[in-house]
Amino acid sequence: MPVACVAPRGVVVTGGTGALGRALVRVLVDEGARVAVPFRREAEWRALQEEIGPGPALFGASADLADPSAARAFLDEAASRLGTLDGLALTAGAWRGGTSFDAAPLDEWPAMLRTNLDTVANACRAALPHLRKQGGSVVAVGSRAAEQGGAGMAAYAVSKVAVHGLVRVLALENAAAGVRFNAVLPGTIDTPANRRAMPEADRSKWTSPEAIARVIAFLLSRASAPTTGALVPVDAPA
Repeated sequence: MPVACVAPRGVVVTGGTGALGRALVRVLVDEGARVAVPFRREAEWRALQEEIGPGPALFGASADLADPSAARAFLDEAASRLGTLDGLALTAGAWRGGTSFDAAPLDEWPAMLRTNLDTVANACRAALPHLRKQGGSVVAVGSRAAEQGGAGMAAYAVSKVAVHGLVRVLALENAAAGVRFNAVLPGTIDTPANRRAMPEADRSKWTSPEAIARVIAFLLSRASAPTTGALVPVDAPA
């Protein structure tokens, strides 16, 4: 579905140097948006710059969004650099698991909450003062597996279900201000990292980052204006 005529003007993409984030940055820049990306590794940021090409459409700075102060500093700087902030895509996250809840390493629980939930909460809290000025859209990346349940992923599932709940709460709290909150729920994404981790898996059932990125871009756009508080499955092969 084309969304160029209603694309957001200024968007922050967390996790923008990852496989899904890069695909989304490409879609948004192609649609005419200006994009800001917080990054942790300089080499990954340089690779994204080379992929997108030179120009004023892309801004980046090192930031740890698990730190509330760092998240606020980055979002404030991004809003200034972009000229306006009317979109926030929360693609940063990680997966740890593979053992039962009682056998999992003790650090797995706080690590998943910090990476998957705290980064989302901190970015939303920092972005809201800017988004409420003119309205906008926030899209988080949740998890289809977390909704369905699955053995060996207790910490990951809890962190993602918490993201789903936060999205629904924020959608209700900010509807009057014209700020929408939705989440996409991928299954297994066809990324190089997942191919290395699961070389024997049936990839025909995986979803491409580009297909998911197009759904996120639509939810960020004004074409999806009636939609808020939705958890959108994006786990079909594409």
